Amino acid sequence: MKSTIALFITVIFSCVSTYAQEESTITSAEITFNFESKDVNGSIAGFNSESKINLNDITQSKFKGSVSAETLKTGNFLRDWHLKGNKYFNVDKYPKIAFESTQVIEGKDGFTVIGTLTLKGVSKTMSIDFMKKESTLVGAATLFSSDFGITIKDEKADNEVSITMTLKLSP
Repeated sequence: MKSTIALFITVIFSCVSTYAQEESTITSAEITFNFESKDVNGSIAGFNSESKINLNDITQSKFKGSVSAETLKTGNFLRDWHLKGNKYFNVDKYPKIAFESTQVIEGKDGFTVIGTLTLKGVSKTMSIDFMKKESTLVGAATLFSSDFGITIKDEKADNEVSITMTLKLSP
């Protein structure tokens, strides 16, 4: 009887241990962007994540996180101040930029995360293409700032923003 209980406890702990190894979290992020028409590069920080990444079955993962709009930096103090103001990002009213996945699709060379990006109070569907490199996920996406009420130029194409993110995973 003792050996049966010991075997049962060993099996339970093995299952829990195996499950814990399958799931990873995002411990840090580096997010950069480029306003294509202006050739303005920048970064944004203040990252917070509630993501649960299943490395054994990426389609079962959940990506959920936000950044602080106040941390937007382009290397030009006056431009940053202007972008954070009411006309563009309005960081006092909309302090967070948030993303939550609705679907993860595994591909040949990586995976695509589809979800909802909320920026300046506007929520839109967005997809991010990721590749895994060791304990890091590298993602790329494109959006139009004008879709979120941030119009830099009159033509939609001139409001294109390329985003790159490097997400560090827990061991």
